[in-house]
Amino acid sequence: MEKQRVFMELSYDGTDFNGWQIQPNAISIQGTIEEALTKLNRSLTVNIVGCGRTDSGVHARQYFIHFEILNMNLDQLIYKLNKMLPNAIKVIRAMDLDIHARFDAKKRTYRYFIAKEKSPFNDRFCWVYERQLSIKAMNDACKYLIGTQDFASFAKGDTDVKTTICEVFNAFWEETKEGYVFEVSANRFLRNMVRAMVGTLIEVGVGKISPESIPIILAQKSRQEAALSVPAKGLFLWEILY
Repeated sequence: MEKQRVFMELSYDGTDFNGWQIQPNAISIQGTIEEALTKLNRSLTVNIVGCGRTDSGVHARQYFIHFEILNMNLDQLIYKLNKMLPNAIKVIRAMDLDIHARFDAKKRTYRYFIAKEKSPFNDRFCWVYERQLSIKAMNDACKYLIGTQDFASFAKGDTDVKTTICEVFNAFWEETKEGYVFEVSANRFLRNMVRAMVGTLIEVGVGKISPESIPIILAQKSRQEAALSVPAKGLFLWEILY
C-alpha cells in the first residue's frame, strides 16, 4: 500500500483541550486529529508532527502539521477529516509538500487579546482587564525584547529545552475600541514565554515598573523576576512562515 506525505494547515479553538500535545488521560488537539486520521487510514496508526506546542486553552489561527497516510485524494481527505473532527478544529488546506512542520518554520507570530470590558461573545478568546494601560510605555518596553537574547526569565522552568536563546523579530501593542492587542514574532518561543511577556508588559502599562526594567529582568535569567503569566484564553498562534 502506497503512502503519501501530507502538509496540512489547521485552525483551532483550544478552550476545551489540554493543549496540543498528546497526554495521558487528557483530550489533546494532536490526539483528536491522530485518532481521526487513523480511522481514515484503515486503522493503521497515523502519527503527526506539529509546528509547535500550544498550552492548554491556547488557540491557533494558523497551525501546520505533516504526516504520512495511505494515498488519498487531498480534497476528499480535507472533506472527510472536517466531518470527523469537532467544530473546534478545522482543516483549511492540505498539500503534497515535503516540508517539516516544526523544523522548517522560520518565523512564528503570536497575538494576545485583551478586552476592556466583559462580553458574552468574546469570553473564550480574550482576557478582560479593565484598567487603563499606557500603550506608549508598553511599546517603549517592547523595544528591549527585540533581538537575539536569553529569555529564561520569561520561560517556564521545568521544560526540557536545550537553550533559552530566542531571536525576537518584532513586538508591539495596539489599542482598539474593544481593548488591546499584543503581537510578537520570533524564530522560536519557550513554554509560557508570550503569556509571561504580556503579564510583565501590563505591569509597565499600569506604571508598576518602568520600561527600562525589561533588560534588568532579562539579565537575571530567572522566572521569578518577571510578572505572573496572563490567562491562556487570550493567546493565539497567529501565523507561521516557512
